[in-house]
Amino acid sequence: MPAGLGYERNLVKIRAGRAYERQDLDCGAAGMTPTRVGIAGLGAIGRTVARALAQGMRGLELACVAARDHVKARAWLDQEGIACPIVKFEAMPSHADLLVECAPASALQDICLPMLSARKPVMVLSAGALLSYPDLIELAEHKGGQIIIPTGALIGLDAVTAAAQGAIHSVRMVTRKPPAGLVGAPHLVENSISVEGLTEATRVFSGTARVAAAGFPANVNVVAALSFAGIGPDRTMIEIWADPAATRNCHSIEVDSDSARFSMTIENIPSENPRTGRITALSVLAALAKLHAPLRVGT
Repeated sequence: MPAGLGYERNLVKIRAGRAYERQDLDCGAAGMTPTRVGIAGLGAIGRTVARALAQGMRGLELACVAARDHVKARAWLDQEGIACPIVKFEAMPSHADLLVECAPASALQDICLPMLSARKPVMVLSAGALLSYPDLIELAEHKGGQIIIPTGALIGLDAVTAAAQGAIHSVRMVTRKPPAGLVGAPHLVENSISVEGLTEATRVFSGTARVAAAGFPANVNVVAALSFAGIGPDRTMIEIWADPAATRNCHSIEVDSDSARFSMTIENIPSENPRTGRITALSVLAALAKLHAPLRVGT
């Protein structure tokens, strides 16, 4: 579009998938049937997503939420001025066209089964738990549903996915987190590893993505997502460090393939939940925005 004909204004509207600002809704989504979005879990991520949907996203509407503590969830929704029903997991398909899972990994199967059985998509943040429930992927394939894993706290999954169309030789990842973000992880508890009072960076795990996901279910969903994008959980390797000098959740990735050799590093600012970076919720919003965006960037 030539300069002077609104090019810059339109670019701002679609840049980075941000075609969901309220001022764009009426004209950009005219005649569009909204996609009804449900949210399972109202923690740090779920609340961010709920607020954004309630404020208005192009072609989307907040249809329902599910939470373990209904009283607490209702109090928060009322405080935010969000009119939204709280339903059980099994009732989600009747209310939502798409479900965003933002809950503890232990609830993944209960959350996904109803939606996938109804041939509806689920956006999964507990990617590590999927390694323990391969039947969910089989169900999605059999029923015609879909499991969507957003980029989350990583970068470069597009490049890894592209490289996987050829041959990837190796994928290695190093994660460094403030010790508080690792406290209570099953691997630490089972091996009597304490990260309290550390004065220097300490490696607390080295092994495959599959083992890491089981040992750190609330900490390294990123490596599970990386393994799904690339060469699988048994060939994707990871080191996890507890670093008292770290103030951010840091992930470094090295990939060697027949099409490219590349490395990526991201330093995520923790959210109100120290185990989760702020960018994770924003990744969900970006993935949702792409559903009805006039321009989609990335594979």
